[in-house]
Amino acid sequence: MLDERTGRTKFRLRTVAPSAALGPFVEYHWIVSWDLAEPFSQQVVPHPNVHLVFEPGGAKVYGVLRGRFTRTLAGRGHVLGVRFHPGGFRPWLGGRVADLTDRTLAVTDWLGVEGTEKPIADATDDATMVAEAEAVLLPRLPAPDPVVDQVRELVGQITADLALTRVDHLARVSGITVRGLQRLFNEYVGVGPKWVIRRHRMHEAAARADAGGPVDWAGLAAELGYSDQAHFTREFTAAIGTSPGRYRAG
Repeated sequence: MLDERTGRTKFRLRTVAPSAALGPFVEYHWIVSWDLAEPFSQQVVPHPNVHLVFEPGGAKVYGVLRGRFTRTLAGRGHVLGVRFHPGGFRPWLGGRVADLTDRTLAVTDWLGVEGTEKPIADATDDATMVAEAEAVLLPRLPAPDPVVDQVRELVGQITADLALTRVDHLARVSGITVRGLQRLFNEYVGVGPKWVIRRHRMHEAAARADAGGPVDWAGLAAELGYSDQAHFTREFTAAIGTSPGRYRAG
């Protein structure tokens, strides 16, 4: 979320761990609730995760969104989401996750079930919402897939090491060829490893700006592996929608 501090004054965001059976595939459930006198728009720069989102009109699967998006909240309401691990949706989809990138899929079409608004329409509290959402998924639990763990580890290497700035770096530390990584990420994550690396750098830069205090943009650009500050500024502006300095100024 961009400018998360402001957003947290407008809505409540809570995360809930999944049940043990879903844990190999699902990172967490998230619940957003709001009660607003005036509409509020929140901008989001997504991570490389597939989400299953339950809303009043039904549920949809959101593939990895490569651009930022804006969600406008108005009146009173709540939404429940299921955030899959990077690669964790592949066993449920049964096909290339890249085919779902920048797209949505109605759960009625995916699973052939009706009443997918039930987890939030009938819920009286967060625990009931989560239980109802898991009741949709657990009867359709796929077989374990060891490749999901491998992909999670690869994405974890990217997010844990800011010095890992190129796909050939990842290839060296993982022992998988660049071409192999590209095939694996498109099959399981939905985007290539280069995109994941670049997106993580943008998340890190935005988080530094949101943390408060002065930011040494030239030093941060070097830390994130950019050739110079101008290169960093161009990529930040393209991803976030404004220059680093203007974003920091709010």
